[in-house]
Amino acid sequence: MSAESRMLIERAEEELRPVFKRFEETELVCEKRVLEAFHNNRVAARHFNFSTGYGYDDEGRDNLDRIFAEVMQTEAAIVVPQLSSGTHTIFMALAAILRPNELILSAVGRPYDTLVEAIGIEGNVSGSLKEFGIRYEQIELTDDGRIDIETLKKELIKKPKIVYFQRSRGYAWRNSIMPSDMKPAFDVIKELSPESIIMVDNCYGEFTQENEPTKFGADIIMGSLIKNPGGGIAHTGGYIAGKRELIDIVANRVTVPGIGREAGCYPGGYLPYYQGLFLAPHTVCQSLKTAALFACTFERLGLMSMPSSNADRSDIVQALRFKKKEQLIDFCRVIQSVSPVDSYVVPEPWAMPGYTDEVIMAAGTFIQGASIELTADAPIREPYTAYIQGGLTYAHGRIAAETVLDSILNND
Repeated sequence: MSAESRMLIERAEEELRPVFKRFEETELVCEKRVLEAFHNNRVAARHFNFSTGYGYDDEGRDNLDRIFAEVMQTEAAIVVPQLSSGTHTIFMALAAILRPNELILSAVGRPYDTLVEAIGIEGNVSGSLKEFGIRYEQIELTDDGRIDIETLKKELIKKPKIVYFQRSRGYAWRNSIMPSDMKPAFDVIKELSPESIIMVDNCYGEFTQENEPTKFGADIIMGSLIKNPGGGIAHTGGYIAGKRELIDIVANRVTVPGIGREAGCYPGGYLPYYQGLFLAPHTVCQSLKTAALFACTFERLGLMSMPSSNADRSDIVQALRFKKKEQLIDFCRVIQSVSPVDSYVVPEPWAMPGYTDEVIMAAGTFIQGASIELTADAPIREPYTAYIQGGLTYAHGRIAAETVLDSILNND
């Protein structure tokens, strides 16, 4: 590392001391809740065992569901290793709950790119919700990135079956939404359309704040286990947590109506899920420190980033903006070069399944696609914005920031 880079990093770390302390305080609150859930549900080595066939009386599975419900501050949960991604998990919940001619109303604008065709907002993919007669509408956020409560009030006259919230920024230049900031919208929905189900895509957000959206009134939340709640240990899977009657509906779609959560085995064993959840608050804290360091170094270079380095955060994603496509691509390649896995690979933009633009992705991860590990990706479209997330350890994040900084300074 050059002397200039070292000086910039050291100054950034000094400036971030109070920010890091705030992250650590959140970690402590969340870790206490996780540990209490483990104690309340008497976790023992027998819960880590694998199961086969029908999976009847699979106590490892059932206890993991109970623990996730407690940790996510709600009545019930279902943890499904067979769910391959956050998108798969969200679609499973939507498809389980919705019926023909019912309406999804997104209160936060357009959802994440991979859901666009799955819902049927664009395209005519076989099996989309649109193909089954499910309607979709959206309300844009205000210019300052807030939920538009007044417009929401007007749209609730349509009595949507689901009012949908995406906590993270996705590929949008906006701040993530705090669970506490969702509460006024939740309160309006419960007052004006009490039959509507409040659903929150919680991906990238778990344990970044002391409480999850369910604490503030969300009926159902979901996320990926190769993001925050898997702690970098879980190999695959997703969770859905919320009111018991909704989780029962989802369980009937996960297996078979009438069987629900009574069946479902996992031959791989549950140890990575228990251990990953236990580690998750600490791993998320490491990711938040990494994101803040990248933001601070970019700010010192006069480059655009969102959120700011001292911001209160509701997800682990840091958006970084570049003037040219080539700069964005170079950034992702540098992140790949400091990865522990496939560091020698040179990422190229490609037509990634589920995305509407070409995407470049730096993902030298132990778990394929695990964005709780240090990764960066970007759609190849203007304005050229990279989204960096994750970091199993802050030390790795710092090394990556040093390497990126050297690359930027050397190319100026």
